[in-house]
Amino acid sequence: MAHVRGRTPARRPAIQKVALAVAAVFVLIGVLGFVPGFTTHYNELAFAGHHSDAKLIGLFQVSVLHNVLHLLFGLVGLVLARRLAGARLFLAGGGAAYLGLWLYGFAIDRESAANFVPFNDADNWLHLFLGFGMLALGLLLNNDVGTGGRLDTPIDRP
Repeated sequence: MAHVRGRTPARRPAIQKVALAVAAVFVLIGVLGFVPGFTTHYNELAFAGHHSDAKLIGLFQVSVLHNVLHLLFGLVGLVLARRLAGARLFLAGGGAAYLGLWLYGFAIDRESAANFVPFNDADNWLHLFLGFGMLALGLLLNNDVGTGGRLDTPIDRP
């Protein structure tokens, strides 16, 4: 196995491993949203909007747009997790974004056009859990970040 700048995958900081795992789960969830069986009422999967009656594992309301957003978020996370600062950004920034989604889902009328992704109660509780969880992981997992320690290997040196 070739070494890239003296770092092997086994020596990746924990925050990068966690960010990679979280991103991979988002990709998996995005894919499973298009799989009948994992998604109940698959024949009622709409592109967007609160009229989509499809539910991932019979619980979380999904649409084509919702599934695509999970896929894109996961793919961005996989790219960002390759670097230490990117992993932290993905977890902390993604956590903040999910807290924003929770507030949005809490505030809107779910039977209105504002529920275009769509969200239901299960989605809102999951967004709250993901928001706090990802934010905490992004801010607390790596104690060296922000203390004057090296964040990553500089790009211009081995």
